[in-house]
Amino acid sequence: MSGMKRTTEKNLMVFSGRAHPGLANEVAEQLGAGLVPTSAYDFANGEIYVRFEESVRGSDAFVIQSHTSPINEWIMEQLIMVDALKRASAKRITVVLPFYGYARQDKKHRGREPISARLMADLFKTAGANRLICVDLHTSQIQGFFDGPVDHLMALPILSDYVRDKYGDQQLAVVSPDAGRIKVAEQWSARLNNAPLAFIHKTRDIDRPNETVANRVVGEVKNRVCILVDDMIDTGGTITKAADALIAEGAAGVVIAATHAILSGPAVDRLKNCQASEVIVTNTLPIAEDRRFDKLTELSIAPLISRAIREVFEDGSVTSLFDGRA
Repeated sequence: MSGMKRTTEKNLMVFSGRAHPGLANEVAEQLGAGLVPTSAYDFANGEIYVRFEESVRGSDAFVIQSHTSPINEWIMEQLIMVDALKRASAKRITVVLPFYGYARQDKKHRGREPISARLMADLFKTAGANRLICVDLHTSQIQGFFDGPVDHLMALPILSDYVRDKYGDQQLAVVSPDAGRIKVAEQWSARLNNAPLAFIHKTRDIDRPNETVANRVVGEVKNRVCILVDDMIDTGGTITKAADALIAEGAAGVVIAATHAILSGPAVDRLKNCQASEVIVTNTLPIAEDRRFDKLTELSIAPLISRAIREVFEDGSVTSLFDGRA
């Protein structure tokens, strides 16, 4: 018999960019695998250099980077890391995106606009990524932009378990900040003993980004603690106006729950001064100490990401983490 047979062992290796090392360390610790030592620095003109200090040949590589501010710098760093892994003969490269940059630019509202979320997927594919792992994409169709497997994780179990444990003995309502996220609100309702649903009817001026007008509340919220759910809080305008509108409609209280705490510009002041009693987020993005405030509760997304990485590495089922709904 000609040829050679050899049984090889799979080798999981976890890599982190410089955007959010705290989360990457937590994920690696829960996997029982340390982060691969990496040299990364900027040249005088802003160009990024990356080199891994261990051999990655034949490895199953997972590259973690959250696209936080300055977002374009961290995206570029992650692309360079993927390219370095490809050229160093990693066997499979999985890009882990706790927060997917440019996800809100997923379609054209007017002529001559880009679809930047698709461009992002093309960039990672061209760099050498075989697979993506994302958390709470702004819209689910972004999964189809990448030519390869995409595991779309949901923070819903982590957030809803916390809400149920703390507020489950009160009369609740689940509120979507707009009609477009009713499907997500329905999943929340199912995990909170089928709490009634409501949504905020709002309008948005496409010429003025990050600005909305909360017109009216649709649904029964009077005398209920409203769980106001969204995927991200950027400048906080939409979510805080919604919270104030709910109190005006007679809600007993408002709790905000969102996956991604971008917290740009006036967000912290708006959240401090709005009618919500608590703002619950995950650590998909780093939150600077000067952006933290008394109402803020941060939950770790690391257990979810580490379990998903383990399932991918062991050729298991990521869908099983979400009762078959992912």
